[in-house]
Amino acid sequence: MKRFSILLLLALLINVAAMAQSAAIRNIQQMAREDNRTMQHLDILCNRIGGRPAGSNACENAEEWAVKSFQDWGLEVKLEKAGQMAVGFNRGGWWGRMMGEEQMTLHFATPSYTSGTKGPQKGHVVIEPRTQAEFDRMKGRLKGAWVLVEGKSRGWALKHDADTKAEREKIRKANEEAMQYNSMMAGEDGKRKEIDTSTPALFYDEMVAAGVLGFIQAAPVPITALYDTEVVKNGVTFENLPTVPDIKLDEEQYARIYKMAKERRQIELEFDIRNHFHIGPVDYHNVIATIKGTKHPDEYVIVGAHLDSFDVATGGVDCGSGVSVVMEAARMIAQSGAKPDRTIIFILFAAEEFGLYGSQAWVEAHADLLPKISNMFNRDGGPMPYSAFSAPASLVEEYKKIAEPICELYPDYDFTVNELKPRPMPTRTGGNDASSFDVKGVPTLQMNEWRDVKGYGFDYREIWHTERDTYQKSIPEYQEQAAGAMALMVLGTANLKQMLPRDEVYRPTDKE
Repeated sequence: MKRFSILLLLALLINVAAMAQSAAIRNIQQMAREDNRTMQHLDILCNRIGGRPAGSNACENAEEWAVKSFQDWGLEVKLEKAGQMAVGFNRGGWWGRMMGEEQMTLHFATPSYTSGTKGPQKGHVVIEPRTQAEFDRMKGRLKGAWVLVEGKSRGWALKHDADTKAEREKIRKANEEAMQYNSMMAGEDGKRKEIDTSTPALFYDEMVAAGVLGFIQAAPVPITALYDTEVVKNGVTFENLPTVPDIKLDEEQYARIYKMAKERRQIELEFDIRNHFHIGPVDYHNVIATIKGTKHPDEYVIVGAHLDSFDVATGGVDCGSGVSVVMEAARMIAQSGAKPDRTIIFILFAAEEFGLYGSQAWVEAHADLLPKISNMFNRDGGPMPYSAFSAPASLVEEYKKIAEPICELYPDYDFTVNELKPRPMPTRTGGNDASSFDVKGVPTLQMNEWRDVKGYGFDYREIWHTERDTYQKSIPEYQEQAAGAMALMVLGTANLKQMLPRDEVYRPTDKE
């Protein structure tokens, strides 16, 4: 009789737990339909805080706002230092115009961690020299000039590190030799040597010393603006920062100005660029919010996105579209009444754009947790909806059950569960924070997010790291669908009877 009573009690407890989980799922569905706050989070992140490279005041503000938000929703929250910048950087506004024989408002951007102007600065235009003889002839004209440099920008600042200086010296020497050779062999067909006309800013240091106002390089539209690798990667101190602006100008405008400068026509350019630095070091942090597991608290499901962004726009897509979905999924789960079996950890990673610094720091600091992570969900692919999931073979049926509430909530998206084909474990990191976990053998199975289900015409390449990465480029319907689907998928994964089997995710390599 006593044994029967114990079994009955266990059955009742299991039934109560199942009912509670079902109620939580229904609550998530209701919040997803009637109180979906994904775009509210994105609005705050983009339009109140703005672009937020690591080391900026905006990035620090975003960390503080995220901590407060998670706390308000009842999660355990902490900041973990992930690294530091040698100096900090904040961007203000920027304006430019051409004056003289023709007038034109200029369309341009500057990479992060590059110099601004000293207030509005006006000057004439010159084309950069390619040989020492050219430099010597125009040295006096460089003072107070805006210099058009060769090459087409890919978003990076002009390099000024020691290796680049040495390479420029070699090219300059070769150009000088080619000029002398061509002068001596004038008139003999087939005997001329090529002059390097593609490497930009061959006389960078010499032009800065001569007093140029700044450098201008052609850039495809939409304009990409990344950062100064020497400052960000090599720890340049406040006292040794670059001193002249590095402007990436609309390539059509650049071509027009280049032509006029070559014709020696009377034009001037004026720029006002408010790029500012502050003394470092400046710490940056991962924001970590936790919902403790009830049955297996020492097993984990990780959910991540990166909080930093480039600041030539406002990071609405990269990675506001990830942060807002992850935060809303956390809110829905936390306020649904769910009691997940495993611990769910939501991480807003720092400094992803500078080299996965935040996720690398977390993986290194928490190496002991890696074998206990069932899966790492990461959102960093733009504002697309979720429409599929590939599950390990032994869990396909379980994931089909997890997906039922997603299909019920979003019938238009035809969400499907497929069988996963195991792949080799990566040996090096890739383009997003999930890869920091990949290389450690942690499953990083994601819901498919690349299909523009309803044909909004979104093109990630148009947005990625460009001036168009704004709030308006995220698609509200897709963002809200992704938050609801993520909440249900993450909770379902946390409640599986077992962790994801790693031998069904990664197949053994030949070396093993």
